[in-house]
Amino acid sequence: MVTIARNERVDLEGLLDFVRPRHQFVLLTHRADGRPQMSPVAGGVSADGHLVVSTYPDRAKATNLRRNPACSVMVLSDDWNGAWVQVDGTAEVLDMPDPEAEDALVEYFRCIAGEHPDWEEYRAAMRRQGKSLLRITVERWGPVATGGFPPDRAPQD
Repeated sequence: MVTIARNERVDLEGLLDFVRPRHQFVLLTHRADGRPQMSPVAGGVSADGHLVVSTYPDRAKATNLRRNPACSVMVLSDDWNGAWVQVDGTAEVLDMPDPEAEDALVEYFRCIAGEHPDWEEYRAAMRRQGKSLLRITVERWGPVATGGFPPDRAPQD
């Protein structure tokens, strides 16, 4: 079967609908020297439309984003040949024990995995681990793309 490449332009709601069921992200931040630093991460979409990623405060991604909040996220489908999209935005880093970070980490868990059987246990674990949350405001995005042959170069059966 021949796969034809596609690029579908979507509005913000279409983008968020595409991203919500997909949790495999590649996050691109900028090192101090300006070169890119990429991290494979699990991510989600918060109720207010931010892309969210859980991390630790001393990880390169958090350190880089504190210095330069500009970032990009490649959202991948579970299937390697599935659709993907690049999202550009600005991130803020929320750290425990800030109550805003704690609530945001709860929402992160919900958008990735649903309801936790014991939210107080989860909150305590986040405090104990000293977790951080990256909250990315979406500013622009490319089309939702699927790889394959350009239509004018597809083999004819």
